[in-house]
Amino acid sequence: MKPAVQTLPAEVTTKPFFELTQEMLNCVRDFDFDRLSEICDDDYGIVDINTTGGSEIIRDRAGWEAWFRGLFVNLKGMNASTWSEITQYEVVTGENMAYSVVDFDQIFITPEQKLRFGVVATIIWKKTPDGWKEARYHSSLKGVQPM
Repeated sequence: MKPAVQTLPAEVTTKPFFELTQEMLNCVRDFDFDRLSEICDDDYGIVDINTTGGSEIIRDRAGWEAWFRGLFVNLKGMNASTWSEITQYEVVTGENMAYSVVDFDQIFITPEQKLRFGVVATIIWKKTPDGWKEARYHSSLKGVQPM
């Protein structure tokens, strides 16, 4: 099974930070720690969904790095494929900070199972000397469906 081609309307895909959000999600798909690390500062950590469907609360950058390095190793070890399909996207921008709310389906496939996780995430963006970066990410699980 391969990722679906996104067919969201231009009024959604041209909103600020949409492409950066998509790239961030694609870094998870591609297990690309280095690029994800460039996009995200996460000075105060994140709240993410762990591999059992619970909340993973990370408080600092060191914890963030350990979480994603370990996650990518675990996913590779499970022979897992995963990708995200954005279903809704809203954003409010300011001069130096912004926030977006993104609803997406996280597809998770291993040789044993195929699941679709419904997720809603709030992303806080901050303007840095190197450009806009994710400053805080908080996701919640809306539900899980077998595929």
